[in-house]
Amino acid sequence: MVKSLAGTDLLEREIRARIRLDFRGVSRPGRLLFGGKTTEKAAEDAREQQAALFRNVPLQGIRIEDINMSWEVYTVTDEVTGAEVAFAPLELTVVAEGIDDLVRLVFREEFRKIEILEPENVVLSRYEMERFFFRIGEELARYRVALERKYNGR
Repeated sequence: MVKSLAGTDLLEREIRARIRLDFRGVSRPGRLLFGGKTTEKAAEDAREQQAALFRNVPLQGIRIEDINMSWEVYTVTDEVTGAEVAFAPLELTVVAEGIDDLVRLVFREEFRKIEILEPENVVLSRYEMERFFFRIGEELARYRVALERKYNGR
């Protein structure tokens, strides 16, 4: 729970947020003439798989209120490879117990945007700020290890 200032009163409230994640599609060539996946289809599949995980696997401190998959798949040209890359957006409406619980979703490679719906303002104590920065450090270390594994082929 975070403290929110309402007039002159401090209220304890949960945080409601809308988070947008864009899942990248990687095309897979098929065997012979059949079975290949377009980048758009691969992005849609990745989005559907992640939506199923969000529905079925609980995240500590976070409750998923809504999953919006109605956004259109879009394609862009990768600046490094020059290939077409497709992204399938997914929008989560979540309720978090604390600000540090949202860090797990924000530190994902797919993260694009966050909108805090409630409360209008937050008052953090010294202890809460320390916990928030500690969680950021943890997630950054976890992300760094994941990147090393990805690029070193482990």
